[in-house]
Amino acid sequence: MTPHSEYRDSMTMQLIVTHPGGAHKDDFLACCLLAHLHGIPIQRREPTDDDLADRSICVVDVGGVHDPEHNNFDHHQFARDAPPLCALSLVLQSIGLYEDALSFCAWLRPAEWLDTLGPNETANLMGIPRTALSELNSPLDTTLLNRFAKHTELRPDNPVYQVMCMVGEDIVTYLRSLRERLNYLKEHAQYWTIETDDAPIQALYLEKSDVISDDPSFGIYAFIESEGKEDEIQALVYPDRRGDGFGLTRYNDSQRLDFSQIESHDEVRFAHKRGFVAKVDTTDPAQLKKLLENAIVKAVR
Repeated sequence: MTPHSEYRDSMTMQLIVTHPGGAHKDDFLACCLLAHLHGIPIQRREPTDDDLADRSICVVDVGGVHDPEHNNFDHHQFARDAPPLCALSLVLQSIGLYEDALSFCAWLRPAEWLDTLGPNETANLMGIPRTALSELNSPLDTTLLNRFAKHTELRPDNPVYQVMCMVGEDIVTYLRSLRERLNYLKEHAQYWTIETDDAPIQALYLEKSDVISDDPSFGIYAFIESEGKEDEIQALVYPDRRGDGFGLTRYNDSQRLDFSQIESHDEVRFAHKRGFVAKVDTTDPAQLKKLLENAIVKAVR
């Protein structure tokens, strides 16, 4: 798989070295990122001093050194009370994606905790029983980690390596495209206030644009969270990817709206019987606001 040239160092990267034996999510995912970015072989062995000194060799989750200038990404030498950074965290930092990953990849913090603090403390921090951690594992986790662990070397023609590149590509692409979308939403999203007999309804509206036509709703939830408006917004109004109209959706399943109440309206193409979403033909903001108003659940007095 061809690596992205924007991530290449001034020198050509030659090799990824990570520890032998059992594989864990943090070293696996860190190697996925580096395999995607550089397209170089992975060797599972103990590193030498020459490996650590060679900037063309990425040493991951082993070696006792964190030195991104030399592409060394180990965390095991950190103090007991250090922030819970794992090898994956260090690689994400080195490519400038860590803060966004921490904000928008809900799986990252538990992965850090599990690798640095162990299962008991991780379960406590997540507020779940210790047994839930193993119950949440899937055959995908087990198979990929086991297949990775069985190899002493993986090259780009290996099927496991190719899957790793796909994983790394999806993480990088998601975070880069999400950052672009958040910047776009910052400039173009509008906040609507729909007055009611009780507290007003707040809606986020996004107008049609060729820039977002492939996936209009992408990033909206992350944007609202990044703006700190999770407790203010009740509805989303955004272009319908499947038609010329708009989608109306409850944000965080707000019970103040029931779109089944508008299913008989001429402009409504579809309204879910459970009331959480509707697809409408109109593109007129005034009409969209009126439909939102008609979908508001009247308070029982």
